[in-house]
Amino acid sequence: MDRDFRPSPLAMAVLSLLHAGPLHPYAMQGLIKEWGKDRVINVGQRANLYKTIRRLLDAGLIAVRQTERDQNYPERTVYELTRAGRQAAPEWITDMVATPRNEYPQFPAALSFLMLLGPERSREALERRAAGLGARLAEIDAALAQYSGMLPRITLMDDEYERAITAAELAWLRGVIDDLRTGVLTWSHEMLADVAQHLPASGAAGI
Repeated sequence: MDRDFRPSPLAMAVLSLLHAGPLHPYAMQGLIKEWGKDRVINVGQRANLYKTIRRLLDAGLIAVRQTERDQNYPERTVYELTRAGRQAAPEWITDMVATPRNEYPQFPAALSFLMLLGPERSREALERRAAGLGARLAEIDAALAQYSGMLPRITLMDDEYERAITAAELAWLRGVIDDLRTGVLTWSHEMLADVAQHLPASGAAGI
């Protein structure tokens, strides 16, 4: 196995799916979408899936099992785990679960420069996000209620996590929006310029 291989969520998903048995890429993509895991694993572009499969193949983590030929479908290559791939999947999952990482999401990156929008425009943007999160939270609750008792809880852990994160962010957002609406949180370009003038050079760079 290539020790320099950098695992990704999609690569981890491919190895995990192949634990159950050989599959071709179309089936992998279909299962990820059917199980609702495409909310946390980016499998929308099949080209990315093929690229990931090629990397796993080159790293010796998967191998070609056979090529299926059917007059009704394009030729499909079926892949299976190698011994190294069977060992790698649990190791990757353990590391991804156990090790906190900065994944550089867009939202906190944008928050770090929110002052450029001004208080009113910031409040309007955050209100739109809160509305979207509220709708998403309702969808998650409906899905969890639907599958509760039907599926083992372990299969819904990603949904539970998404609900916890969504609910926490929504509660925080509503507090910030209220502070913006009442004027408890406000700023101006003049105020920020004055603050910047009184900051040490090293401190300003860290804001």
